Amino acid sequence: PALIGSRLPRAMAVRAGPLELFLRDRGWLRAAAELRPEGLRLSNEEPEAWDGLSNGSPRSASPVHMSPALGLAAAALLPPEAGSPGPGPGEAERLRTVRVLKQEAGGLGISIKGGRENHMPILISKIFRGLAADQSGELFVGDAILSVNGSDLREASHDQAVQALKKTGKEVLLEVKYLKEVSSYFKNTTAGSAQGWDSSSPPGSGGSSPVSGPQGDLEHEKTIPLKMCYVRRKVRSPDLEKRYIDLSSADGKSSVSLRVKDSATAQSWFNALHGNASALLPMVKAEMRALAGNTGIAGSKEIKHVGWLTEQVTSDVEKPVLAILTEKDLLLYTSLPQTRESLNSPSSRHPLIATRLVHSGPAKGSLLADNSDLSFVLRAGTPHGVETHLFSAEIHLDLSTWTRLLVDGCHNAAELIQEVVTACTWDGQDCKLAVHLEKGFTIYQDAPEIGRPKILLSQPFEKLRMSSDDGVKVLYLDFGASEAEIQLNLQSCPKTIVFIIHSFLSAKVTRLGLLA
Repeated sequence: PALIGSRLPRAMAVRAGPLELFLRDRGWLRAAAELRPEGLRLSNEEPEAWDGLSNGSPRSASPVHMSPALGLAAAALLPPEAGSPGPGPGEAERLRTVRVLKQEAGGLGISIKGGRENHMPILISKIFRGLAADQSGELFVGDAILSVNGSDLREASHDQAVQALKKTGKEVLLEVKYLKEVSSYFKNTTAGSAQGWDSSSPPGSGGSSPVSGPQGDLEHEKTIPLKMCYVRRKVRSPDLEKRYIDLSSADGKSSVSLRVKDSATAQSWFNALHGNASALLPMVKAEMRALAGNTGIAGSKEIKHVGWLTEQVTSDVEKPVLAILTEKDLLLYTSLPQTRESLNSPSSRHPLIATRLVHSGPAKGSLLADNSDLSFVLRAGTPHGVETHLFSAEIHLDLSTWTRLLVDGCHNAAELIQEVVTACTWDGQDCKLAVHLEKGFTIYQDAPEIGRPKILLSQPFEKLRMSSDDGVKVLYLDFGASEAEIQLNLQSCPKTIVFIIHSFLSAKVTRLGLLA
């Protein structure tokens, strides 16, 4: 759910420039990218006018592009190059008034881009073959629409222009002027040139908007929302330069791989993307808390932290995981939960009291090719054995945040839970083992006939000399007493209780102001 009245944070990065994107059926293509506070907008057209420019560089000779620093007044209305589609010589340099008769079906038959919010004029980006604009023979891709039926559009927003064009009657008078550079930028958007791009810009984003055009035509733009977006820098063999960036939207429905010219440019783009996504994190936390409501999340009440991690599954397989840390658990999801039901149904749940951070930072023989210095390892005790998970963060701040919160979370969970009880067998007797943060270890049998448990053994933590297990079902406890080493059959893997004992001991040492 969106927060009512929520606003985007201030001081978020805005930049634009060319890069390459990967389409599964076509490989790497030149693309135009525009980073805004709310998302990254990509166009899979190949802007010839940007040849030789570095990503995000200001452009002195060509003010008609996607840089937000340029105003509408700076748009260059230049004649077309020889041989380019457009009005003939002598026609391009002047204002033209074009009369178009709308059809009953199909309307004007054009798509437009630009608008005041994009610091661009209203531009014709596509003309649909056989419809009204095409039949007039006087409109061209790259024409700037300055007015419609006398209404000035020079300062119009994208949505205002769309509405003005849709509200016209059968006869439409358009005042236009040709933009040379825009025609080359839109060279692939003429009728019949639709490419395999599967998503259009959201309403109000300033994307290409069909004006009464045919239904079902594929748009050429895609916007990846940055709110809770997964952003990762990559190395792709055989290219060992770290100039690739993977992005995936919070719901996992939109993913894209980007490539830039060198590692330094990739770092610059990554910093902007990751910074903008991080700035939206407080909004995401607030929305998750509102979604959880009074019932909490998967048995917990508080959301301590939320963020993306990359989990290394095998030496050559990794996957993004959305991690939510509560006061008791580490919850992992494949995407950002959108409903209360999905919030309470994580793909995996790791109780903090039975989870140990065993390593953080670079390690010998790490499976991670890209971010081994930003990795950490968790071991979780389960009824079926020990699970080991290798995660990586994207920046050192994220790594330190996660490791600190996980260690503190383990101690806090021990203080919160206080006691864990498990069934066991000791000396042939069915009984229970209770491990209490304050009282230590108690082995007892339920005895309803006497109204209280029958205590078989009780020892404080201070008496524990050693604990171990066989990794299958037996737990060994040595209190140095006359009973010697105690063997408890837990009927399942004892690692969970071993990890819990460690968490209680660590929490008690931390109380003393010592590192555990």
